[in-house]
Amino acid sequence: MGRMTATTPRRVLLAAPRGYCAGVDRAVIAVEKALEQYGSPVYVRHEIVHNKYVVQTLEKKGAIFVEETAEVPEGSIVMFSAHGVSPTVHEEAAERKLATIDATCPLVTKVHKEAVRFAQDDFDILLIGHEGHEEVIGTSGEAPEHITLVDGPEDVAAVEVRDPSKVVWLSQTTLSVDETMETVGALKEKFPLLISPPSDDICYATQNRQIAVKQMGADADLVIVVGSKNSSNSVRLVEVALGAGANDAHLVDFADEIDEAWLEGVSTVGVTSGASVPEVLVDGVLAWLSERGFEDVEIVKAAEESITFSLPKELRRDLRAEAAALVEK
Repeated sequence: MGRMTATTPRRVLLAAPRGYCAGVDRAVIAVEKALEQYGSPVYVRHEIVHNKYVVQTLEKKGAIFVEETAEVPEGSIVMFSAHGVSPTVHEEAAERKLATIDATCPLVTKVHKEAVRFAQDDFDILLIGHEGHEEVIGTSGEAPEHITLVDGPEDVAAVEVRDPSKVVWLSQTTLSVDETMETVGALKEKFPLLISPPSDDICYATQNRQIAVKQMGADADLVIVVGSKNSSNSVRLVEVALGAGANDAHLVDFADEIDEAWLEGVSTVGVTSGASVPEVLVDGVLAWLSERGFEDVEIVKAAEESITFSLPKELRRDLRAEAAALVEK
């Protein structure tokens, strides 16, 4: 790229869709409604969604985040995060007489149900995902003796199954679409009778955000992805941006983490955010860029999103009961 001149136009390409997906929106609202309904504290097992700012904000409102069910005092309310939990966690909660609110994303629950069904039919299940990620731990826990984790194409060589004619793949919902299909391709070479899930497990929001970044990436000198380091789908957006031809891409939680040096020789900055990121954080990044001459913002639109999920059933039941009681008064 030639040297920047004073006349080089500075512009921002803003990806759409970006930010909150339906499952995250539902989970965050569920914590807020639970705090209103039952008062604090409401315990949440693991970060409700993988975003630093969201967790800090909910902590200020009275949510207490714990790593293990055993940390929740007996008889309290515990909420399960959007990433889902294994059946043993439900059992632990019952033993501790905890009232549970399950904020697992319905698209994760779908994968859990697929795992149960294929395990009942005695398939070997190859779960494509990242080792240690909460979603993978939850899904694996549905049928641990049937599930083998495949963490990318390089894992395929070591995979062994009992019967190559009874093998199915499933995946974490927040992976890179391209890398997952590469892994599936390698698995199919090794196991030609490999069955695919009834519908793709990578969720609509993950796919749409990656498509938008691909469209934007080739035209961007720098892509800034707003999101947290432990957010799988946000980390993937950085990889997708670089793969699509962006010269440089970085993940930041907040605008003040952007390094001025990244802007050297840059005329086009792409901006997007992961599925657990509130828009206020993107606004902060756009304001930071605007102060540095990047005022012209163009939207790069890849898809329309209108999907919403109703609140967890336990919460709906109690909110309905409260509404009915108010009517009677």
